[in-house]
This record gives sequence, C-alpha cells and structure tokens, in this order.
Amino acid sequence: PVLTPTDFLKKWDAGEFDSSTQVPFLDLKAQHHQIYNEIDDRFTDIIANTGFILGKHVDEFEAGFAKLQDAEFSIGVSSGTDALHIALLALDIKYGDRVIVPVNTFIATAEPLSLIGAVPVFVDCDSYYNMDTAKVREILENSGSEGENGKIKAIIPVHLYGQPAQMEEIMAIAEEFNVKVVEDCCQAHLAELNGKKVGNFSSFGCYSFYPGKNLGAYGEAGALTTNDEALYKRAKMIRQHGEIKRYHHEVIGHNYRMSALQGAALAAKLKFIKEWTEKRQINAKLYNELLSGVQGIEIPEEITGADCVYHLYVIQTDDRDGLQLFLQGNGVASGLHYPVPLHLQEAYRDLGYKKGDFPVAEKAAGRILSLPMYPELTENQIRYVCNKIKEFKN
Repeated sequence: PVLTPTDFLKKWDAGEFDSSTQVPFLDLKAQHHQIYNEIDDRFTDIIANTGFILGKHVDEFEAGFAKLQDAEFSIGVSSGTDALHIALLALDIKYGDRVIVPVNTFIATAEPLSLIGAVPVFVDCDSYYNMDTAKVREILENSGSEGENGKIKAIIPVHLYGQPAQMEEIMAIAEEFNVKVVEDCCQAHLAELNGKKVGNFSSFGCYSFYPGKNLGAYGEAGALTTNDEALYKRAKMIRQHGEIKRYHHEVIGHNYRMSALQGAALAAKLKFIKEWTEKRQINAKLYNELLSGVQGIEIPEEITGADCVYHLYVIQTDDRDGLQLFLQGNGVASGLHYPVPLHLQEAYRDLGYKKGDFPVAEKAAGRILSLPMYPELTENQIRYVCNKIKEFKN
C-alpha cells in the first residue's frame, strides 16, 4: 500500500504504530565500552604533554593503517574530502582539467575538483551502484585533446556503500587512455577485490574517518594510502603547507594535518576494525536471508570476487518514501544515500546536465533505502526490521 505523509499522521494519531522497539540507524555508543579506557589514557597523555597536532599517536595510526590496508605508506589528514584534494594536487590535476566522477556519490567526491578549478565529468552507475565502466570507456573514446571538451586527465572511482568498484577494468581502461586514477575509499575500509584491498589499485586510496564510518574518529579525520614513495613525499608536504622541514616550503600546500586526538582515537580502534567488519558482513548476510524473496524488495548484490564491507546496507523498492515512513512509525530509523544525484544538484547546475542524462542513478535515487547497519546491531533488531518491511509489503 502507498502510505502518504497524511495517511501516516492519521495512523500515528490513531495509535496504530508500535514504536516501543527502537532500532537506530547507527549507534556510536555501543562500541564505546571496548575502547573507552585506552582512549582515555591516550587523551590524557596528549593533554598532559600538550601535543595536539600530529605527533606520536598519529604516527602510530599511520603505520597501523598502512599495514591494515596492505599499503606501503599512509598519511593522516583532516578529513576524507581533504585526502581527495591532496591526492589531486599531488597528481598535478590543474585548473580546467577534466576528471570522470560517478554521479551517484556524496558531493565530497567532486568538491575537491571544483576547488582546484578542474571539471567533473559525471558518469552513470551500474547495478552495483558504482561507476559503469562501459560508460567510462565511452567518455574517454569521445574525449578530445584540447579546449572545453578536451582530454580527460583522471578517474575517481568510488567504492560506494563498501562495495569495491570494478577496479581491474577501470585500471585497464586508465592505462589504455593514459589517465590517472584516485580511489575514493571513504566507505570501504578493508574492502577487497580478488584478494587485493581497495586503495592499492591506483595512485592513491583516500579514506574518511567521519564518526559514522566503519572506522570512525571522534570528529573529522581522513587518510591517504599509496605505494609510490615519491607521491607519498609530495602528499605529505602538501598536508603541511608544502614543508620539507620547518619553515622551508618546496610546494604550495595547505593545513590538512590530523589532530593528535583523532590519531589517538583511531589508533585505539585499529585493533577492532576486522572484528567490526566481520560483524557487519554477518548482519548483511542475515538481512539477505530474511529479505530474499520478499516481493518488491531488491537486496544488494556483490560483484564477483568482492569482499564487501557494508558501510551501508541499501535496498531498493517502489514506494520507498511510504516504507520509510512506516518504519519510522514503528521505531526503525533509515537513511537515503543519496536522494539527489550530483548532476541535479544546484551546485553543479552550471555544468549543463539535465534530468534524464543518467537514468540508472536517477531511478535508484527514488528507490534506495539504507537500513540500520553497525557491528553491534543484534539479530533480534534485524529480524524486527525485516518483519516490519514484510508487514508493509503485505
């Protein structure tokens, strides 16, 4: 049944919803007991020594995160958005350069390009929500060498929701057309494709540690990983005003430094990320089992060879808005990731795209619904969510 907002309010007023069972979309407090004592000790050490920027806790985190991601180098920075910005600067992406970006992503994937003055070239998504590699090839084949519609300089694939993009295909295409690649891994800590961790296919992997991410800080933080020592050194300089040593500046940079407090929180959490990832995967498997075969519900699929880490568990359904209201009325929180594709955002209106240009992403935007997903989610909570979805669909 289609449940309009008016119908919802009538049913709510009539007491037809049972909201006594609360299933939050995300519960950051649930993991706190595992890490509180160690974080408290680390924060006390930072405050006592007044070392608030970078320092030993950030160094420890960088070494641990590089090892975790099977990378040679890691650089802790101030956010995932800043990690992408640094990567583009380190690769010498300049004003007017054109870069392929998926249209189905958070705006932070494209914003660093705009800050540089580069031009995002949007591409539609595939059935796994990541960039359609056939469309990427089509764009590159039609790319010229000069002017407004000139040569593409780079590609930024996103491993959306924790699902690896088709990186082997993307890298083969990039090599064929001689373009650079930066991976947006902000939702994909520990994700793998054919045994290789994301972030290791291209020049840089860029990560966010926004508090709600699979590995979350106690505020804003991010990181880059790379296996290229020259790029590592350049990116590290850019992170801190282009310094090679104090007050000696080799390139133009900015202040992208990670705070010591965030480094400490992340270093403390590193030992748990594998466990938390496995719990997300177990939760996703249970969702799949309970929702498989439910008429009108499309569950997520994994590409062949992928180890998806389920930052988000996203279903598709008609009357998505009605289902979301029904779940809300029954104590279940949910989210939309993302309701407006980038080409339809007011911020990018000047690029000249229009509705209908990216039909797969546009259709998904009206049907996707993110269900509660975090490591501490219980089996009973998942069963409750799925039972309410079945109740709505029946």
